Amino acid sequence: MRRLWTIVRKEFIHIIRDKRTLSIVILMPALLLLLLGVSVMNDIKDLEMAVVDFSKTDASRAFIQRYVSSGYFKITYEVQSETELIDLMNQDMIKAGLLIPEDFGRKLDTGQQTDVQVYLNTAAKADSQTAQFALETVSQAAAQDIFIEKMSSLTWNQNFKAPVTIHTRYLYNPDMRSLNYMIPNLTAVILQLQALLLTAFSVVREREQGTMEQLIVTPVKTWELMLGKILPYMLVAFINVLVVLAIGVFVFNVPILGNIWLLLLLSMIFILGSLGLGVLISNISRTQIQAMYLASGIILMPSFILSGMLLSRHNMPWIARAIGDLLPVTHYLTIVNGIYLKGVDATFLWPSIWPLLALSVVFFTASVIFFKKRIG
Repeated sequence: MRRLWTIVRKEFIHIIRDKRTLSIVILMPALLLLLLGVSVMNDIKDLEMAVVDFSKTDASRAFIQRYVSSGYFKITYEVQSETELIDLMNQDMIKAGLLIPEDFGRKLDTGQQTDVQVYLNTAAKADSQTAQFALETVSQAAAQDIFIEKMSSLTWNQNFKAPVTIHTRYLYNPDMRSLNYMIPNLTAVILQLQALLLTAFSVVREREQGTMEQLIVTPVKTWELMLGKILPYMLVAFINVLVVLAIGVFVFNVPILGNIWLLLLLSMIFILGSLGLGVLISNISRTQIQAMYLASGIILMPSFILSGMLLSRHNMPWIARAIGDLLPVTHYLTIVNGIYLKGVDATFLWPSIWPLLALSVVFFTASVIFFKKRIG
């Protein structure tokens, strides 16, 4: 027992002396639980909807109000054509759309059946699942309310017909095929995981192995050293991008509807940001275990939850959305889904492209600033 206690005491001393690792190990689970716990407590409400009301009657306005009063939707755009509505969906500015025909009010007044078209943005799995539930629930309730109102005014010799028939159009992934969601998402996860882990241990490993001194005495500038560490991994990552995209298309039969050259270019920008983030983590870590905890706790775990990959970002608290916006994978997911499923060009993707570019520059610059060209 005495020998066992000696070993236990020695390990406790090691843990207590390494205060940075100790604080990370103790605080990280609590912070992650608080952040992620708050993020998943979101109800379906105020989903963005665009309306095309060709009827412009009291009946059509009352029908639209049923969606608003449900609490699930808010009318963020009133547009004049189906084309404008689709453009808003291409830019991920709305989750649903409603098109009311010109003869809506007249047909209801004369007892005829009328059709209403609703649209659902199914480009992102997390958003489409919540929006589909809300849209189907409210649409059925709205049609049923009108049916009950009309029934009360019918005589016994009149035929009972549903006054409103609602047709739902699922855009981008009409069959709701799971692989069409999974392959773009997994592409983002795999590329980030590889890029982050490749570089997260680079500087700290050299510091632990004692080879940092050889770099410090060279005339290489700090930014050259950081860029030199990133560029070889860029080549490796580019090969992996080609492999991952080829497997998605030829093995899992998930077509890339958009410009593949644009996807390759933006994938490399995403990888550059992830590599820079990995180098930054390596610079601020003193040991490889610290780098591992920081990479997994601060980047990888939040990436799954806060990026919109698994959960909808729509009703997350502002702090969760803000942290998610600081992750390159959040913007890359929008880009990869847009090119894979929507086939949109850079014009529609620009709201996600410029943050990805900015983060890549910021993380690389920060890695240079935090690196101290001295033994430490």
